[in-house]
Amino acid sequence: MKLTVLGATGGTGLQLIRQASAAGHDVVAVVRDPSRLPPELPGLTVVTADVTDPDALGEAVTGRDAVISAIGPRGRGPTAVCADSAGAAVTAMRRHGVRRLIVVSNSGMHTDGRDGPVTRYVAKPILVRVFAHAYADMQRMEDLVSATDLDWTILRPPMLTDGKHTGRYRTEIGRNVRGGNRISRADLADLILRGLTDPATVRATVSIGY
Repeated sequence: MKLTVLGATGGTGLQLIRQASAAGHDVVAVVRDPSRLPPELPGLTVVTADVTDPDALGEAVTGRDAVISAIGPRGRGPTAVCADSAGAAVTAMRRHGVRRLIVVSNSGMHTDGRDGPVTRYVAKPILVRVFAHAYADMQRMEDLVSATDLDWTILRPPMLTDGKHTGRYRTEIGRNVRGGNRISRADLADLILRGLTDPATVRATVSIGY
């Protein structure tokens, strides 16, 4: 597939472009600093652009099968990078006739009946306070993406680690993974690639965890 990856120099983004390249996908990595990318990967094209500017993203999305955003906020201060980049991606995709969009959010700000009492009443309320700005940005991103008519998927991972790529994890559509409080970035990237052609994930939220 022809894939465009936003946030390719982050932890999840790096795992994603490596796995996509190894699987034979044609990958465009949109970055601000190309020096942060690994040595040349087969099938990788680098585009230097502002991910919050839909005009700048035009070249990167034209003729692609899917756009994937692995952008995440850095630090705990006010931010709009997730919502602004998603908005720019949606605009650029509409202009250039691209329909498949996958964005990475988080499960920490979502509570449902699959969460145990400690998670629901202790752990997640703490996370919501600590990451208030980041979560608010991701919620705006989710709202924006889910309101579009694109073939979108919102992925909601728990705490991300630098663990191995196992390919063994649990997923849930439309609800949290019971007891799934962590996942490696490598396995999150694995799910992203698997989900590209899974019709069950289209216009759905998908949670992941071990």
